[in-house]
Amino acid sequence: MKEQILAKAAEMFLTLGVKSVTMDEIAAEMGMSKKTIYTHFPTKTKLIEATALFVFDQISSGIQGIRDENKDAIEELFEIKDFACQNLKDEKSSPQYQLQKYYPKIYFSIREKQKKVLEELTRQNLRKGIDKGVYRSDLPVEFISRIYFIGILGIKDDDHFPEPEFSTNQLTEMHLEYHLRAIVTTKGLKKLETLLNKSSIK
Repeated sequence: MKEQILAKAAEMFLTLGVKSVTMDEIAAEMGMSKKTIYTHFPTKTKLIEATALFVFDQISSGIQGIRDENKDAIEELFEIKDFACQNLKDEKSSPQYQLQKYYPKIYFSIREKQKKVLEELTRQNLRKGIDKGVYRSDLPVEFISRIYFIGILGIKDDDHFPEPEFSTNQLTEMHLEYHLRAIVTTKGLKKLETLLNKSSIK
C-alpha cells in the first residue's frame, strides 16, 4: 500500500506540482480515505520527502540497469535520456520550482544525491568513450562531469527556458546533443548523427 501511495503521489506531483496537490486529492484518486495515507505518512511534508526519494531511487535503478548493459558510450547516454524523460513524464519546471521554494531542505537533499549519481555516471561514460575512441582523449573529465550536471539543472530553470517555448523533452535532447558534439571524435560523430537521425524518426 505504501508503495502504491508513493507511485500515485509521484505521478500527481510531477504533473501538477507538490504545492498544488492536496492529500485529499491523492486519497480521492486512490479511492481511499485521507486517514489511510496519514497512517503511512503523518504529514504532507513526509509524503513529499518520501516521494522525492522514491522517484530518485526509481530513476537511479533504471540508469544503473542501462549502464550494466555495457552499451557504446554515446548510445548509453541516449538510452538514459529516453528513460529519464519517460519516467519523469515530460516534467514541467513547476514541480522543481515548487519543491525548491516551499520545501528547500528536501530539494537540496535530492539535488545533492542527483549530483553524486550524475557526476559519477558522466565520469565513467567519458572514460568509456575515450577508451573506445568515440570521445576525444584530451577531455578534462572532472570539469565536464560537473558542467554537465550544472547544465541539467540549468535547463529546468523556467526563467531561462519558459514553457511553452521549450518542453522538457526538447531541452533534454538539445542539451545532450550539445554535450556530445563538444566531446566526440570523428568516429563518435558518425555514431551520434546515426542516433540523432533515429531519434528524429520516432
